[in-house]
Amino acid sequence: MPQQFHRAIVVGGSSGIGRELVTQLAASGCQVASLARRDQPQGENIRTYAHDVTDFAAIPALFQQICLDLGGLDLLVYASGVMPPVRPDEFSFDKDKQMVDVNVLGAVAWCNEAAQRFGQAGSGTIVGIGSVAGDRGRAPKPVYGATKAFFECYLESLRNRIGSKGVAVVTIKPGPTDTPMAADHVGAKFPVAEAARQILSAARAGKRVAYIPWTMALAFFIIRRLPSPLMQRLKF
Repeated sequence: MPQQFHRAIVVGGSSGIGRELVTQLAASGCQVASLARRDQPQGENIRTYAHDVTDFAAIPALFQQICLDLGGLDLLVYASGVMPPVRPDEFSFDKDKQMVDVNVLGAVAWCNEAAQRFGQAGSGTIVGIGSVAGDRGRAPKPVYGATKAFFECYLESLRNRIGSKGVAVVTIKPGPTDTPMAADHVGAKFPVAEAARQILSAARAGKRVAYIPWTMALAFFIIRRLPSPLMQRLKF
């Protein structure tokens, strides 16, 4: 029977997939804590917290406070992520560091807190919003893809570490989705509301890995098998 969530934290609830997840969880009756630096969703069942995920020192106390405010926790979603535009001839350490700080270190800081709590409780679900960009080393955005590859490996490690204790760790790998972060993507983009619906369905089912939409699984089954020299020649 699918898991029903009653108390959730969504880190990165201000826009895109994160904001839609907050909205859909709240509509289902779940008490949701939405964390972001700005422009938070409002409504019944939603509590908002101003937070910068690169303020790593603040995370442990904030996590505990939110759990007290909600009266418990059974779901953590890490949806925060940045992907600044990178020119083909650009190698910007400042942009790279921003992506590592948000997409990697912020993710680890928040998921570690949930992993410890859920592991001790013997229940709970952690959902990490990764990306198909982590499936191969691709030319356009090297560090963004690397951060998502890290996140996938980290989530798998958490799953192997605490999955036997009754904790579900779900890796979500969206393709191009109709969000502000993907605004410069050329081609069709998946509707964000449907992406969020499928993510919550995967989380409730306790799936290990879910591509959104499922056709991305087929596409990247092929892409993962392309020879590296061909990837280099195509600058894909």
